[in-house]
Amino acid sequence: MAKFASTNIKKGDTIVVLAGKDKGRKGQVLKMNLKDNQVLVERANVIKKHQKPSQVTQGGIIEKEAGLDISNVALFCPKCKKGVRVGHKLHADGHSVRVCRACGEELDS
Repeated sequence: MAKFASTNIKKGDTIVVLAGKDKGRKGQVLKMNLKDNQVLVERANVIKKHQKPSQVTQGGIIEKEAGLDISNVALFCPKCKKGVRVGHKLHADGHSVRVCRACGEELDS
């Protein structure tokens, strides 16, 4: 049974890959699958898939992104220029924002 992850990463965030063949690569989060603790990152973990031809698509070998485990990515801080851990800070008006644990920079735009 899959364990649901509580994550500090959201769709559209810029992240850094921490482990695997694409270690150090930065990219945007395209899709999240919290049921399987997976995140789809543009231009990271690219695989080749053999596609059978159909009436709509041409067959052949296509390249597409595969999922990465959430534990193998970190949110990118533009001020620190690296992947960082994430904390939360409460503003005076009551909404919570994500902050970099290293430098204190707000990561929400």
